[in-house]
Amino acid sequence: MQEHQITVKNLNINYKMMGQGLPAQAGKPLLILHGWGSNSDRWQKVAELLSVQFQVIIPDLPGFGKSQALETAWSLDNYVDWVNEFSQKIPDLQNEFYVLGHSFGGAVAAKFAIKYNQKVLKLFLVSAACIRTRTTLKRLLYGLSKVIKLFSFMPLYPQFRKAFYKFVIRRSDYLQVSESMKETYLKTISEDLSYKLFFIKVPTVIIFGDKDTSTPVEQAHFIKEKVANSNLTVIAGADHTLHIKIPEILAQKILAQLNSV
Repeated sequence: MQEHQITVKNLNINYKMMGQGLPAQAGKPLLILHGWGSNSDRWQKVAELLSVQFQVIIPDLPGFGKSQALETAWSLDNYVDWVNEFSQKIPDLQNEFYVLGHSFGGAVAAKFAIKYNQKVLKLFLVSAACIRTRTTLKRLLYGLSKVIKLFSFMPLYPQFRKAFYKFVIRRSDYLQVSESMKETYLKTISEDLSYKLFFIKVPTVIIFGDKDTSTPVEQAHFIKEKVANSNLTVIAGADHTLHIKIPEILAQKILAQLNSV
């Protein structure tokens, strides 16, 4: 495993590469996009298992891991364009490659496959957060957060803002991120890809756990229905963190699909 740094969209980005010594005929590289609040370290075990046969590249997405924090709020489209520029700067990703996205990274991967389909050999959606329920409420919360900023001059603003996060937003993954990422979180969760999945035309592999409460398995069946050239694997007993709890099984499922191309 090698760790590197690169500048993409004026941000210092950290990424890992495994399987560099494989012969050219071993196949195209696999780009892994981790989930919200995660990083490349949490995918290292899966990557090690996959790198026996394929080159694996895992960046810390902007704002996560060892990569530079965002100065302004990003949307899914910002992350999609970042992935495109990242791929242009990595020699092994300048032609076709596989893309795997987990959770939030799955939403980024799905939109990337729609916009830059010519680059994607096969798409892997692992517990992908493509379907966002109650998006109207989430857009409202995003709007409220911007209104609250208007009162930042008030003496009790920090206490009021903290109370808003705790009692109105009520989302632990929102509360745990840095101040610079809170608006990014609200922007990204407000976008529902339900009506855009039809535009995914590349071969797609959907892998979900049947015990996932963050992205329930019903969403996997919905994605399967909307994406024409797709197949679905449901792993019994697996939850949202299948890459951490059952990396061997997940890697086995991914390798079976990689080798089928």
